[in-house]
Amino acid sequence: MLPDSTMNMCLPFTKMHGLGNDYIYVDCFAQPLNGVDRPALSRVISDRHRGIGSDGLILICPPDQGVSADCRMEMYNADGSRGEMCGNGIRCVAKYILDHNVVRPASPTANEATVRIQTDRGVLELTAYRRNGRVDCVRVNMGPPILTPKEIPVAVDGAQCVRAPLKIGNETLTMTCVSMGNPHAVFFIDDFARINLRELGPAVEHHPLFPNRVNAHFVTVQSPTEATMKTWERGSGPTQACGTGACAVLVAGVLEDRLSRSALIHLPGGDLQIEWPDDEVKRAVNKVERASVPAIPDTVPNSPVFMTGPAEEVFSGEWRLTRDD
Repeated sequence: MLPDSTMNMCLPFTKMHGLGNDYIYVDCFAQPLNGVDRPALSRVISDRHRGIGSDGLILICPPDQGVSADCRMEMYNADGSRGEMCGNGIRCVAKYILDHNVVRPASPTANEATVRIQTDRGVLELTAYRRNGRVDCVRVNMGPPILTPKEIPVAVDGAQCVRAPLKIGNETLTMTCVSMGNPHAVFFIDDFARINLRELGPAVEHHPLFPNRVNAHFVTVQSPTEATMKTWERGSGPTQACGTGACAVLVAGVLEDRLSRSALIHLPGGDLQIEWPDDEVKRAVNKVERASVPAIPDTVPNSPVFMTGPAEEVFSGEWRLTRDD
């Protein structure tokens, strides 16, 4: 609900998308949303019939005090639930703050700039590439994948959740679970024709094994360097693209020995290039051919996942805040 002092205030916004995964962005450097019910605002403006229409709301805010970052990303899904992270969304945040001169990055060049964005999973570093003076492609260091079931979270035993059974009605599916700051369940299948996403997606999202719900991805593999995915996004439903989901798909594919550590992932809205490089230290030491040098155990932290893809601005406008927002 809005305080009376902000009733009927016009809120500037910009609609942006990464591969069709669209959000409404609000520049909270210029317009703090003091007193606004942010989950309610997301539900209202995300409505594709009565609102602006989007997969959710992303606020571009000053970083928290003491945090070394250019800005902070605060994300809400279309149902008003808080999202920890959005890979397509964060690319658009980088584009917005550079194209609209919200921040001035250190040592930029004409065609490239690096920014740091605070998220609910920490501060992530992004490299934005310009064409004709505008950002059109962004590479994101998404950080290491989270593989421990308790931290994903998913209620299964073991050190990882790889090829685990998930019973849905009379059918048992096989899943691998990964967190990229938000939880993902990945299902490798042979044929999309046998998957009813609008029925199976909600059943997976709300399954009792996932205490915080989950994003569900169904994937066919064309080769070790190419795969196609369809997504049911937690809190939003079917989406054109899910950046963190594409990262989770590559990680799951590596863990199941289906994909290499670099692959092109096809999504309904377009393609993302995902990389999960080997841990450099582990690889270097484990390849030393001397018995006196022990191999580094698997407890060494995973290397980060990198995601590269487009970011596009659609239009800007003003939304009149009402007592229901």
